[in-house]
Amino acid sequence: MKVIIDRFEGDFAVVEMPNRKMVNLPKVLVPDAHEGDVIDISIDKKETKNRSDKISRMMEDLWED
Repeated sequence: MKVIIDRFEGDFAVVEMPNRKMVNLPKVLVPDAHEGDVIDISIDKKETKNRSDKISRMMEDLWED
């Protein structure tokens, strides 16, 4: 999903969603962004799986007899 930074208010970047709704996004998530910048928000399924697998291995090691 792509959103556009409309403006900054305090600790938030106000972004315009594809449906034109405005949403507050913490500025710490977009430290070098400016008004008008387009932000691409996506889910990294490969990294999610890697983290899940790593946690599963750690749990198996923890509960191993």
